[in-house]
Amino acid sequence: MTTEAVPPPFSHPVEAEFARILDFYGIPWEYEPRTFVLQRDACGQVTEAFSPDFYLPEQDLYVELTTMLPNQIRHKNRKLRQLRTLYPEINIKLFKRGDIRNLLLKFGVSDIPDMMANDL
Repeated sequence: MTTEAVPPPFSHPVEAEFARILDFYGIPWEYEPRTFVLQRDACGQVTEAFSPDFYLPEQDLYVELTTMLPNQIRHKNRKLRQLRTLYPEINIKLFKRGDIRNLLLKFGVSDIPDMMANDL
């Protein structure tokens, strides 16, 4: 559960629903708590970074959610590969569109088509 009194401004309805499920089961979570630098330019300025959607401290696990269609997630997969190479100690799980749909169905969410309409 987040320790904030006001829920964070989620960037997608799927994130809010995921947080609701975590809260229901009493699973502590943090929303986008850390940004991982993936690339810097010659001057040391960050040119590429990645902020996973959730961190589950009891599991020491970062979770990234995406509702993109399978043929559109190459960029996100590349960032995850970079993160795993640069930060091998970081545990991260990617929930893809089908994973999210199955999770939402399991927990009785009825407006899945609307929720999955916009890419995350």
